[in-house]
Amino acid sequence: MYIDNQDALEAFAARAASSSVLAIDTEFLREKTYYAKLCLLQLATDDEVAIVDPFAVDDLHVLVPLLADPGIVKLFHAGGQDLEILYREVGMLPEPIFDTQVAAALLGHTQQIGYGALVHSVCGVNLKKVDSFTDWSRRPLSPSQLEYAADDVTYLPGIYREMCAMLDERGRRAWLAPDFAELSDPARYEADPRERYRRLKRVSSLSRRQLSAAREVAAWREEEAQRRDVPRKWVMTDEQIVEACKREARTIDDLFMVRGMRDRLPTRDARAVAALMRRGLDAPEDEWPVLDRAGRSEPNVDAQLDLMEALVRLRAKENGIAMQTLASRDDLAQLARGHADEVDVMRGWRRAMVGEELTELLAGRLALSLDGGALRVTPVEG
Repeated sequence: MYIDNQDALEAFAARAASSSVLAIDTEFLREKTYYAKLCLLQLATDDEVAIVDPFAVDDLHVLVPLLADPGIVKLFHAGGQDLEILYREVGMLPEPIFDTQVAAALLGHTQQIGYGALVHSVCGVNLKKVDSFTDWSRRPLSPSQLEYAADDVTYLPGIYREMCAMLDERGRRAWLAPDFAELSDPARYEADPRERYRRLKRVSSLSRRQLSAAREVAAWREEEAQRRDVPRKWVMTDEQIVEACKREARTIDDLFMVRGMRDRLPTRDARAVAALMRRGLDAPEDEWPVLDRAGRSEPNVDAQLDLMEALVRLRAKENGIAMQTLASRDDLAQLARGHADEVDVMRGWRRAMVGEELTELLAGRLALSLDGGALRVTPVEG
């Protein structure tokens, strides 16, 4: 059903209130804006599929009672961006939720399995991919576009129920609660502009003094991109920020020595950026930021990582879980360097499955050996 007016949307919302599930997907564009532009909203209940045209309806807030209803499980696949869009459009995040990509990893599928691959695996259906890169902002939508959009939610209720049965059989459904709670946490979608500098390309090439300037300029760029609703790179690229900070540019002339900067920044903005550069460069040393990265002085942990990965691989195989779901190599490196409080493998079900063993291994209280080609884990006596 294609919904292109408010009355039809409200009628759907009334019917959906009696459903036990609400599958949700979005189609959006982001190439020319800072915020994702919602172009289509796909919804599926126990009984029907609705394709909502956000350009044609008056108010999506009519869906808020459904999104907040604790008796309706909201279904997504790789729902991070969908949730971010919903949060911006209606000002709240749905609960409870179930993400089939997250759950799939606990059921032996590959890490971050795509929706099409999951539908094929669970339902035996090959989805058409012809409209995967279509322009969803154009109207009217073609029949093939509408079919593609509907497919994105049609199979989620059935996949959800099959997954729940398998998770319950293995006693694992509760394991997913922390992951789903994190997806529904507003803090996940409210990034601090003053932390944006950490994600600049090649930021690791900057000194701490230069990082102080990068923090100021990247925060200004973020807020300016939000204000103008344009991609941040249209204001200034990562490379330009890093190069300006490397030059420790204090004046407009210094800034315009960076390739393309004169074309990006009008004089007023260049004056503001130069002032921010000076503020960052002249800040007291105890206020300079520190990147979360392994320093050159930190010990090499390759040997520990090899043993830890062998143990994680063993437990992942025994439990039918993708290894990266249980513990990433970055997490293991952090753990080997003593940062146990900062890694997922030391929380919840991951800690019980392998985290405690990893700490015992690092402490020398567990030994790994081969027995007929199979890996054995044994306590070290004494």
